[in-house]
Amino acid sequence: MFFSKQLLSNLAMTQMGSSGWVSSLLGSARSEAGQVVTAHSALSLTVLQNCVSLLAESIAQLPIEIYERKGDDRVLAIDHPLYAILKYQPNPWQTPFEYQEQSQIAVGLRGNSYSFIDRDSSGVVQGLYPLDHEAVTVMKGSDLMPVYRVYGSDPMPQRLMHHVRWMSINGYTGLSPIMLHANAIGHAQAIQQYAGKSFMNGTALSGVIERPATAPPLKDQGSVDKITDGWNAKFGGAGNAKKVALLQEGMTFRPLSMTNVDAALIEALRLSTIDIARIYKIPAHMVNELERATFSNIEHQEIQFVIYTLLPWIKRHEQAKTRDLLLPSERNQYFIEYNVAGLLRGDQASRYAAYAVGRQWGWLSINDIRRLENMPPVKGGDVYLSPLNMVDASKPIPLPVSKPAEPTKAEIDDIQRILT
Repeated sequence: MFFSKQLLSNLAMTQMGSSGWVSSLLGSARSEAGQVVTAHSALSLTVLQNCVSLLAESIAQLPIEIYERKGDDRVLAIDHPLYAILKYQPNPWQTPFEYQEQSQIAVGLRGNSYSFIDRDSSGVVQGLYPLDHEAVTVMKGSDLMPVYRVYGSDPMPQRLMHHVRWMSINGYTGLSPIMLHANAIGHAQAIQQYAGKSFMNGTALSGVIERPATAPPLKDQGSVDKITDGWNAKFGGAGNAKKVALLQEGMTFRPLSMTNVDAALIEALRLSTIDIARIYKIPAHMVNELERATFSNIEHQEIQFVIYTLLPWIKRHEQAKTRDLLLPSERNQYFIEYNVAGLLRGDQASRYAAYAVGRQWGWLSINDIRRLENMPPVKGGDVYLSPLNMVDASKPIPLPVSKPAEPTKAEIDDIQRILT
């Protein structure tokens, strides 16, 4: 092995003991609103957690396959050693879903995801071990190739590191979405903190009971409490809704509506939600912002989410895996791909209509359709139809050849009568 198991275990213990200290030094930024923004504090925002987990869970649930090219066709490379690593067990303690989810969360928060590639003496991948973002330093070698140092270890070449990066300026490390948009995230944190202190220290009343100005004042606070407590006991709560009250001595009850400050606070929270969703290109309805939703084109918006939001992240993972996990001699023969067909399927009526078109025009067979619907093939289902009314446009249109109809007995009698 190029990297011993003992060193890997020592690195894991060092990460666990030092990650908090290193994160406090390197992984934070102060926004203009005065909030210290870190990956953990940003993740406490519900909308940002929604965006990050939505991307991570959407990608982690996709089937990942390794294919072998055979001419114009491709087949699953079940016998390839990497097949079991990607499909069943990337390392001894994580499932493929957990590993892929953690990798995408790291890229979504930090802009980079690092995993140590455990290879045998022949270079075959034996496992993928995720590394803490703060534990890895990326350097540029004399040959312009990236070199990785993990907590003071000897520099490791690229063949031992699986690195997925977000948008990059220098080409070696990805930008952190959290640090890049620290002001927007800090603004949202400040609004939440203000709202929390307002509810903790402020006073929120549902209404007030007013007495006429000419009425004599009540003698003591006990008399006031007796009236308000009796009102709450009889008319407060959902169980006492729609009851009829009788007020004496000219008293009136005046409910209090939302103040302008409350309305402005709610609007500011909504705008901060949309602003954070915009960082990850998440549609508003997918972060439960439904104020202006019409539900007339939700299906098309979800397809747009797959194409314009999810697919760029998927391509990053696919191409990084192809680059890092396949040997250079294998890349022309094998490739790694996520199956997103299930996310792009429309409703049942739309799918069946599309299948009918493909079947009638000859580019889908019965078994092709059944495979798309996760159904087993049937005998004789690989036959493709050919429309009879389709001809080669470069050739003249053939004229119909029809056999003359046999004359009827009446027509024969008429002919004989004319001839005689």
